[in-house]
Amino acid sequence: MTQAPTPTADTVRRLVRALLKEGDPGGSGPEVRPVAEEGAHSTWWVGTRHVLRLAPDREATVRRRRELRLRDLVRPHVPVAVPTSVAHGEWSPGLICTLDTKLPGGTAEEHDVSAVGEADLAGLLGGLREVPSRQAEALGVPRTAPRSLEALRRMAVTAAAALARADEFDPLRLNQLTPPGAAQLAAQPATAVLVHHRLRGEHLVVSADGRVRGVLDWTDAVIGDPAEDIAGLALAVGSGAAVRAATLAGYGARPCLRGLWLARCDTVIRLADRLDGHGTDPLPLLRTQLHRAWEAILLERVTEFRDGDD
Repeated sequence: MTQAPTPTADTVRRLVRALLKEGDPGGSGPEVRPVAEEGAHSTWWVGTRHVLRLAPDREATVRRRRELRLRDLVRPHVPVAVPTSVAHGEWSPGLICTLDTKLPGGTAEEHDVSAVGEADLAGLLGGLREVPSRQAEALGVPRTAPRSLEALRRMAVTAAAALARADEFDPLRLNQLTPPGAAQLAAQPATAVLVHHRLRGEHLVVSADGRVRGVLDWTDAVIGDPAEDIAGLALAVGSGAAVRAATLAGYGARPCLRGLWLARCDTVIRLADRLDGHGTDPLPLLRTQLHRAWEAILLERVTEFRDGDD
């Protein structure tokens, strides 16, 4: 496996000048700084208009190359911005780097999404459903099977007991999802669509007025269960907003409730794992996501489905 060197500000500046084919190699170049103060420094702000992303390994390189093509396929179908690549190349032998335009705005962790922003999210979910799956697969986007909600529920029950001992969560709340209920919320056949698969708060570009202006990081996209994106939105903007957006996009009660419970089980499991010393996500973020996913919504009163329900 290629061992990536540790990038520094000087190497990033030289790389940007080479990508943009700027003269004066000895000049100071643009201002650069890592997006995250901690970590491997694989993503850098470049001036005020660009973002440089460095693939840390060959697997990430494959996904980044696929992302460049996938964004072009997605862009005509969604009402929000998708980053555009200004240049790309190799920053280390066999490892790709991409210089993208910076989308103006903050994140969903910084700005609340308004009612009009929920309509933006509905357009995003509806647009992803319209992307031709065969074309996405031809680009190398993998097809994945839906997760078992019953298996996830059992894992969440164990995790909830651990959270109860830490005084973090009332495990009785999981009693709302029974084994028959999990079976009712199984993914339905022939419902696979293009799924972003990481619709987290940090990947939603939100303006100060609450509009959703763009979506970042398409490297984990799959052809799969649309409830996964509904679950992601529940973590990013809350269950109520996520379900309202999905309903506006034309999704029925089953995928909405399935997404809700995927998010709820995931947040319980991830917080328990983090308290047990696993993972690196900040505890405040995990607690916030748990709170968002467990918002009570009116749709939960729907308990019976016909075979034809979507």
